[in-house]
Amino acid sequence: MKNVTVIGAGTMGNGIAHVFAQYGYHVILCDVSLAALEKAMITIDKNLGRMVEKQKLTEQQRHETMNRLVTTSDLPAAVRHADLVVEAATEKLDIKLKIFKEIDENAPVDCILATNTSSISITLIASVTKRPEKVIGMHFMNPVPVIKLIEVIRGFSTSREVCDVIMDITRQMDKVPVEVKDYPGFVANRLLMVMINEAIHTLYEGICGVEEIDTIMKLGMSHLMGPLQLADFIGLDVCLSIMNVIHDGFANPKYAPSPLLINMVNAGLLGVKSGHGFYVYSKESKDLVVNPRFEKRFS
Repeated sequence: MKNVTVIGAGTMGNGIAHVFAQYGYHVILCDVSLAALEKAMITIDKNLGRMVEKQKLTEQQRHETMNRLVTTSDLPAAVRHADLVVEAATEKLDIKLKIFKEIDENAPVDCILATNTSSISITLIASVTKRPEKVIGMHFMNPVPVIKLIEVIRGFSTSREVCDVIMDITRQMDKVPVEVKDYPGFVANRLLMVMINEAIHTLYEGICGVEEIDTIMKLGMSHLMGPLQLADFIGLDVCLSIMNVIHDGFANPKYAPSPLLINMVNAGLLGVKSGHGFYVYSKESKDLVVNPRFEKRFS
């Protein structure tokens, strides 16, 4: 297996392309947006540069990695000779189903089709293809070049052979694969998002403030980042989408998204990406500043 196509040039897509290229794969990065592709290549080169500065790579290895990367906006051409396709497009079911239909129609019959979805059913995605046994989840963690874990999700029809191939590839890239079954939220987000949702609900109920919640989890539970800051980093719209998938999948009220989370998303307070979430983000300041609307509630 030498040829990998990554669909989607956003934060996750460019990170996935970076790692595959770094470990010797010939990578085609595909996106409908030429601007996104250009930005992705700049980001990858910059991240490789940081690795050179930290002496994790040589300048020659950086050059070789970039030479193994090409970009295109032509999806059928991008997957025509692929051994593995990794989809990392927007976390919306209709978009993923459309992409997988197109990939399935154009990729070689023995090509493995993987999705980086963080919550959507692998079995459902596989159902729109003629090769459900070759469809699998590869849930990379952000930032992809840094975090070792890859959650490998077997759909209902995913073959043992395909799963073993993906587990081996993962290890070859110096990552740690963990195999899980295909149920809502898998394991990583079923645990993480429920924690984040509960932190938001704790704030909603007025038990304590933003900084207090995050401080308790950082100092008391040794988390590198508090759940509310992490929610801002992930994107509150993404958190809501995943909670809705988990809630709908289990039909259990304990997974219902917090009313505060719903209101914040409806108001456009999405976290880092919008500049406002539980904290306020600006280019001028690197200090973490609590959103004033939450400061007033707990003053």
